[in-house]
Amino acid sequence: MLLLAPASLVLLGLFAGGVFLAVVQSTGFFAPIGEHAFTLTHYSAMLLNREFQLSLFLTITVAAISTVLSAATGVGLALSVRRLTGRWPLLNALVQVPIAVPHIVMAVLLLNVISQSGLVARIAYAAGLLATPNEFPVLVNDRYSIGIVAAYVLKESPFIAVVALAMLARIGGEYEALAATLGASRWQRFRYVTFPMLAPAVVSSSVIVFAFIFGAFEVPFLLGRPYPSMLGVVAQRRFTSIDLTERPDAIALSVLMAIITAASVWAYLKFTRVQIGERPTLF
Repeated sequence: MLLLAPASLVLLGLFAGGVFLAVVQSTGFFAPIGEHAFTLTHYSAMLLNREFQLSLFLTITVAAISTVLSAATGVGLALSVRRLTGRWPLLNALVQVPIAVPHIVMAVLLLNVISQSGLVARIAYAAGLLATPNEFPVLVNDRYSIGIVAAYVLKESPFIAVVALAMLARIGGEYEALAATLGASRWQRFRYVTFPMLAPAVVSSSVIVFAFIFGAFEVPFLLGRPYPSMLGVVAQRRFTSIDLTERPDAIALSVLMAIITAASVWAYLKFTRVQIGERPTLF
């Protein structure tokens, strides 16, 4: 523990210092625009801003849907790989490949594959299935954020699958075999034996995924619409605006995002702990 103390203090100091500076600059102490007195104007302005309200709803929706789909896909992938690893040992390694792919690369890949000018649309047009490539469904920069959700499911499902596989390897198959000898069906073994033991790992990895997506920038920037955008895009656009009066608003938005993320993660953990049968606690 003592050996980790120097690095931990540096990291904690940088993190705490950044948060402190953000709070100070967003509460009326931003010298470049002449603010030198405490105020919560920037927070109230953001909370009452229509763009913030729409972006907040969009961000929570996209993060929640992406997390649920990633968790379900990751668990299914882990269970499938677990059964097939004996016949195809490389399958376990292939599952981990998408984890190494940066999110921005996945976004660019989807732009080149499933957009109206992408590979799939061109193949469908060449095959005579479409009169023009523009008839291909709008899957990126769309109002339903399908492209954003697809990018995150493709990226985060392998991560959750790897975590689930590690837990499955740890618990082994003895309990499932015992349940099978007692007459439990495959679904009953999963519902009452495998899933309860797998749930803590899936919950913890899902929390990480949700928090990451909530504050993400690059994928929503490339695959989302200009308005409403996810909160990370709104904060970046305001922070880099040539109008310096927007910068404290952007910083206030970032602080609000951190607070909302922490509250969402806490609520998610409380809910899932109840669902998997853990004793509820205050924190």
